[in-house]
Amino acid sequence: MTATAHADTFARDNLPPREQWPEMVFELPFLRYPERINIADALLMGAIGQGYGQRAAILSYKQRWTYAQLLDKASRIARVLRDDLGLAPGNRLLLRGPNTPMLAASMLAVWLAGGIAVPTMSMLRAAELTAVLDKARVGMALCAAGLGEELELARARSDSLKTVVYFDHDALLGHEAGMVAGDGRFDAVDTAADDVCLIAFTSGTTGKPKGTMHFHRDLLAAADCFPRAMLRPGPDDLFTGTPPLAFTFGLGGLLLFPLRYGAATVLIEKPTPDALLQAIQDFGATVCSTAPTFYRQMTALAASYAIPSLRHAISAGEPLPAATREAWQRATGLRITDGIGSTEMLHIFISAAGDDIRPGATGKPVPGYRACILDDDGRPLPPNTVGRLAVKGPTGCRYLDDPRQRDYVQNGWNVTGDSYEMDEDGYFWYRARTDDMIISSGYNIAGPEVEAALLRHPAVAECAVVGWPDPGRGQIVKAFIVPRDTPEPGPALARELQDFVKQSIAPYKYPRAVEFRSALPRTETGKLQRYKLRAGA
Repeated sequence: MTATAHADTFARDNLPPREQWPEMVFELPFLRYPERINIADALLMGAIGQGYGQRAAILSYKQRWTYAQLLDKASRIARVLRDDLGLAPGNRLLLRGPNTPMLAASMLAVWLAGGIAVPTMSMLRAAELTAVLDKARVGMALCAAGLGEELELARARSDSLKTVVYFDHDALLGHEAGMVAGDGRFDAVDTAADDVCLIAFTSGTTGKPKGTMHFHRDLLAAADCFPRAMLRPGPDDLFTGTPPLAFTFGLGGLLLFPLRYGAATVLIEKPTPDALLQAIQDFGATVCSTAPTFYRQMTALAASYAIPSLRHAISAGEPLPAATREAWQRATGLRITDGIGSTEMLHIFISAAGDDIRPGATGKPVPGYRACILDDDGRPLPPNTVGRLAVKGPTGCRYLDDPRQRDYVQNGWNVTGDSYEMDEDGYFWYRARTDDMIISSGYNIAGPEVEAALLRHPAVAECAVVGWPDPGRGQIVKAFIVPRDTPEPGPALARELQDFVKQSIAPYKYPRAVEFRSALPRTETGKLQRYKLRAGA
């Protein structure tokens, strides 16, 4: 590692032992970065250096900032953080708020000042925030004015959080008032390419979030791999979507990617399917990033909106059911670019776009990454064999002081926890999360396959399938169903759905138990929390 610019070396001191790191791969020429990088400076000055200073960078229904204005805003915030609040390079700063230009500028400001951003989901409660504060030893927070109650409760419980500054008030107060003073000039801290700049906490689909540490060069690599290969963006593109900036899917798709290519982003403060379609129509967005659940909901609404500008629809965060992909394409004429990524890897590392899409397959490794299928002993498996997905590339897992590092990184590979199969052409096909594979009477049953079959039935709006304990079979397949416009779901509909699955896929995979729900447990990013359903067993 190169000489750090951090006066506070907590993050570097708490990286996993070097022998537990994944093998890092920088084979492509554009991934060979210099030893000194500041990600905010690289993005903002990179765009301005290409003459994009007066082009739009960040848009919302309330604001429109050019690249020059965004640099000015971020620089003013960085000066307040350093001079007024005492932020030192390497200090951790928690960010809390919906997707707004001010949140984006604040994140860039933290990086300009050499700090480490710890973005958090708006829906987190005091107990969850306290765990983040204490794990990352966060001393300072920037929070949207309407989200202070839970953070203040967390501050009272935390030994580390001393300073909270609020933004997006109706009137200029405190932090925002300090931004208007001075001339906005700020020299970016000369951080090392391998200085930590982001601690992203996993979204809680397993119930135990982990802090993943990413370097300045990692954020640049994420912006240089997936979008370059799959989207081929340019300065005339306009990105939008629903993932929070606190989620690495959103951070990449709504901030890093557009700024890296001199494009613009539209931030939606309160995303709903209608609001997303409205924004695509109103702003002429060309690239949309959201989860499969949103595409499924938008399919029925798309005909009411004029969205001819849209050329890329990106799906990630959870598996994309074939029925959702087909319905969206029928409704819009646009194919979905599916992908798998993870907080540990920062963004998407397997995908396919355009004519390379093979329906049902996630895709092939994004250029810059390698992937394979491993058995339980870590040996590569041949094509058409289900096993554990393993990947390596220019980004990789480094947990903050967490023994689970040994589980995720094995023999240099990042082992994602997904069961996949690779065909003879190198396409990767998702089967299940490793812990979502159901073993019933000796049969291996992938829950998502059963879900995909159920979603083709017109009475099913949403569903989740888990393994349920059974004394005779070990486990049975149990389906949790959110019905669509069915006044009294009951045994008759359950039997109809069971028969429908038997006719769609191998009969032994059908759900032997069906439970109807009004909603399914999901994270703020839309990921299904199957562990909460299994807890009922």
